Amino acid sequence: MTPTSEQVAPHTARLLPEELAIVRRAYAKQMLAAFGVTDPRVEAAFAAVRREAYLGPGPWPIWYLYRDGYVATPSDDPVYLYQDALVGIIPDRGVNNGQPSLHAMLIAAAAPRPGEHVVHIGAGVGYYSAILAHTVGESGRVTAIEFDGGLPCAFGRISPGLPNVRALPGDGAQIAFDPADVIYVNAGATRPADIWLDRLNDGGRLILPLTSDKGFGENPENIPIQRRGAVFGIKRSGGEFLAKWISAVAIFPCKGARDAESERALAAAFERGGWERVTRLYRHGDLPDEQCWLKGRDWALAYA
Repeated sequence: MTPTSEQVAPHTARLLPEELAIVRRAYAKQMLAAFGVTDPRVEAAFAAVRREAYLGPGPWPIWYLYRDGYVATPSDDPVYLYQDALVGIIPDRGVNNGQPSLHAMLIAAAAPRPGEHVVHIGAGVGYYSAILAHTVGESGRVTAIEFDGGLPCAFGRISPGLPNVRALPGDGAQIAFDPADVIYVNAGATRPADIWLDRLNDGGRLILPLTSDKGFGENPENIPIQRRGAVFGIKRSGGEFLAKWISAVAIFPCKGARDAESERALAAAFERGGWERVTRLYRHGDLPDEQCWLKGRDWALAYA
């Protein structure tokens, strides 16, 4: 669906750069406050990175959760981008620059630190890659991977503007990357890709959204979001993978990390409930059924 054809307001006086910087600082505080996040590095990153630099020229199509469909911003003034709203990247396909408050919470959960290597799977146009780059600083680096080569705007220009970011086209569930301290997956999988677990450093954190086939788009059955998608935080500790439920989620599917068998197991797990009690991810399925929230053929999310 494309934005409504409402008349764009005449161009009015735009904020000065220093005034827009104040707006970004207020926006950053609001995005963190929405989920009770208090990480100063994440707040500083949201305050520093210009969202308009990654979204092409305005006016922009905005999706409000309380509205049906996109609404164009009144003008091309970037001040309209500093709100907790989705911005359409490819509106006809429902591809958006995701909800800032959710990303603020998930990035804080990943806790990227200065000097670390972050791999961003499903980087889109690069806005949240840039925020991740800010959190790891000049001594750290970000590998931003995007499957959809047809995405418009700034993804292909992200590396020249940010020397600590390397942008790669390809399937984030298959493409090789260096061992990572944080792997931030920005699309709905049905299982963790082997490479994500293989390349996660000891002490590293994986942000893993798992979604059923009802996890994005139309939902005529009105299935609650808690039974359609969940984000788990996975932390590697030696040979073990500790797991914790973070949030419900509805997110665009990760094509390279989905299969029918895992989707069926995931849908059944959502139907049973109990995701908040998960504490371990196993790379095998040889576990008693009663120990598992989700049990696949060669992996499981378990209670102990």
